Amino acid sequence: MGRIYNFNPGPSTLPLAALEKAQAEFTDYKGSGMSVLEISHRSKDFEAILADTQNLLKEMLGIPDNYSILFLGGGASLQFAMLAMNFIPAGGSADYVVTGEWAKRALKEANIVAKGRVAASSEERNFSYLPRAESWDLDPAAAFVHVTSNNTIFGTQYRTFPALKDKFLICDMSSDILSHRIDVSQFAMIYAGAQKNLGPAGVTLVILRNDLAATAREGLPTMLSYATHIKNNSLYNTPPCFPIYIMQLTLQWVKEIGGLAAIEKINRDKAELLYSTIDESGGYYRGTVEPESRSWMNVTIRMVSEELEAAFIAEAKAQGLGGLKGHRSVGGIRVSMYNAMPLAGIEKLTAFMKAFKASH
Repeated sequence: MGRIYNFNPGPSTLPLAALEKAQAEFTDYKGSGMSVLEISHRSKDFEAILADTQNLLKEMLGIPDNYSILFLGGGASLQFAMLAMNFIPAGGSADYVVTGEWAKRALKEANIVAKGRVAASSEERNFSYLPRAESWDLDPAAAFVHVTSNNTIFGTQYRTFPALKDKFLICDMSSDILSHRIDVSQFAMIYAGAQKNLGPAGVTLVILRNDLAATAREGLPTMLSYATHIKNNSLYNTPPCFPIYIMQLTLQWVKEIGGLAAIEKINRDKAELLYSTIDESGGYYRGTVEPESRSWMNVTIRMVSEELEAAFIAEAKAQGLGGLKGHRSVGGIRVSMYNAMPLAGIEKLTAFMKAFKASH
């Protein structure tokens, strides 16, 4: 069977060029006689992989020099507790913008180890919109403001962010990092699980500004302190070596196709094609979020019945369009179209949508 168009929400489709290069080097990395899975994380070969991955991230995202770039384990979910442990002082609190399940989990973890406060929420309308920044009720004394840029379950996305004066802005960008251009300097910290746009599951990227890092609490467990990982350049313990290597290859692919400007245009074009197909279907396909909050990465769709949705998903899979089932908590159809999904995949999907509508 040939490769399908994989719309899974994560782990998700990876650039074929990256996979093919990894395949070619799998048993003998650059003449070492060893796989990347086998080389020491203290070796010159791996040090070069780590340095090149950091440099590519700096180049692609425009990361200033006053940031540390870390590669950690535990997924973005570990960061929910870790950032609260490090950056909420004793007796203090932090503000959270709650726009979906992952934002709720981040807030929950903050309240286990410290105190999190809801500054804004869209839960009262089933996370079908994003609270505008001017409506956020921010506490002047909050240690930081936490926001989730893209919501994979509900299909909303912030692509612009407020310039917060005298506030540390922390962002979970797990599901849309590298999908469009951003101003990194707006953020004191960005973190992202790799398994959407960066590579395979198993490594979490943390981009941490020096001034926020300097506020970290002391006396934390060694592995839960950002200072440990900054001091040791992510090599205090054995890092997720192979996922970092695949991230390097993915970033090389991004650079080769034109960087974030090119990626942003492709992602915009994909989203416009899919949303126009939904909007022009006369209600046969219904989007679930307000138009101004729509995500370019995850598009959520409902049809008139669950039976029709099940038929759509099954027939799409038979046509080589896989991974379209909505999240188990909400049902429906979900189209995840991260960077490695080509425009051709969305063209095939939208053609299928029109044919399915005509025949059902």
